[in-house]
Amino acid sequence: MTEQNDTQESRQAKAGAIIVPVTLFEQNCTIIWDEPSKKAVVIDPGGDVPKILDAIKQTGVTVEKIWLTHGHIDHVGGAAELRDALKVPIEGPHVADKFLLDNVVASGARFGMTGGRDFTPDRWLDEGERVSIGDLHFDILHCPGHSPGSVVFFNKDLRFAHVGDVLFAGSVGRTDLPGGSHATLIDSIKTKLLPLGDDVGFICGHGAGSSIGQERMTNPFITGEM
Repeated sequence: MTEQNDTQESRQAKAGAIIVPVTLFEQNCTIIWDEPSKKAVVIDPGGDVPKILDAIKQTGVTVEKIWLTHGHIDHVGGAAELRDALKVPIEGPHVADKFLLDNVVASGARFGMTGGRDFTPDRWLDEGERVSIGDLHFDILHCPGHSPGSVVFFNKDLRFAHVGDVLFAGSVGRTDLPGGSHATLIDSIKTKLLPLGDDVGFICGHGAGSSIGQERMTNPFITGEM
């Protein structure tokens, strides 16, 4: 068995993850857990809370936290309801997205999404801080551009990140929403994400995941072909 395979198996033994697509936007609500303890976090519960709760039950994990990458309705629409159901704290996003969390109901109404509530997280997150679930530790990177308060969760040991809507496989987050800036987004990607290393894999807010190396080579928004 190669050293690379040993490393991959070691990583898999430490953590597990499943994606639960939610809302009409097919947003990647993600459940990540520390494998030895089965302690888990739900990232971006955008809606369809009964579906998320069923996935938690089927997975057999104990959710202890909710993390938010940013404040758009498809990522936070079910956060308040899930917090009440699980009695766990919400951490994130950056406080620059407060204006979005203060207007969850109004935002949902524009898309025909009901049941959301305006809320304040139990903890705002900022660059350089760290969040943990079990023995899994994630560094916080503040990556504005898609929204002013977007954050990325990066686990150095696992060589893994959850990037929300900052970066996608072959694309980047939209910047035509309030507080968005394409120039700021590209700067966030180039100065915060690309330096993490080509071997870092990531889950994003919609669609299939990818790796930093793959996007560095082929993503037209990074290579300058767009």
